[in-house]
Amino acid sequence: MHIAMLSPIAWRTPPRHYGPWESVASLLTEGLVARGHDVTLFATSDSQTSGTLNAVCPRGYEEDRSLIPKVWECLHISELFEHADVYDMIHNQFDFLPLTYTGLTTTPVVTTIHGFSSPGILPVYKKYNGKAFYVSISDADRSPDLDYIKTIHHGIDIKQFDFQSQLDDTLLFFGRIHNDKGARQAIEIARACNKKLILAGIIQDQAYYNKYVAPHIDNDKVIYAGSVGPVKRNRLLGKACALLHPIQFDEPFGLSVIESMACGTPVIAFNGQQRGRGY
Repeated sequence: MHIAMLSPIAWRTPPRHYGPWESVASLLTEGLVARGHDVTLFATSDSQTSGTLNAVCPRGYEEDRSLIPKVWECLHISELFEHADVYDMIHNQFDFLPLTYTGLTTTPVVTTIHGFSSPGILPVYKKYNGKAFYVSISDADRSPDLDYIKTIHHGIDIKQFDFQSQLDDTLLFFGRIHNDKGARQAIEIARACNKKLILAGIIQDQAYYNKYVAPHIDNDKVIYAGSVGPVKRNRLLGKACALLHPIQFDEPFGLSVIESMACGTPVIAFNGQQRGRGY
């Protein structure tokens, strides 16, 4: 089967550090190629794949702020759909925008819905409901207004994660520095149990970071490690005595949770107001 895999272009595929959707697109591409499928990955020019790479955007626009996101997203998506008829299937990892191109081809388009950033994006999904094929990443993250062909939970490459028998007396927060992920609450939890806390992840909300996180960073009890790549991620997850996941929203499917458990590290998460229900 000749498959086109449409990855986002915010980051490289696979990402150097952060980039969960790009990571999933990469894992699926490599898995399909290993099973004998002919896969063309549509991603940034610096992306890496054992399939065929088709790229028009030189770098991830989050890594090169001189790139205007909407300009390169339009060029990226149109590059695929202008050649869509040569593929047996298109797998869209790019959210809702590519759906608006699906009327240009008879090639089946499967869209993995990685979550709803806002109810305001639902009209696009509703318009193409029944025309495109939707896959949910957890039963909990399904919209009652949409039809789905299947729930497929995220997978990880288990070889990237090592079990660590010798643990540090340290708690870990691993995720976006944003109210949704609960960085502020992680600091409060660590302080309450008098444990060292390492925070790792991109700063998605600078004002939130400045107000609730930065004042507590002392490089002793609270350390900010920045956005870490696979090697350091493996070490941090494996050495922590627990991963703190005090989410403030209904998490569709948090990769850090299964990555942590792959290292044998327990996860402490909120379960109120149906939080964490996607696991």
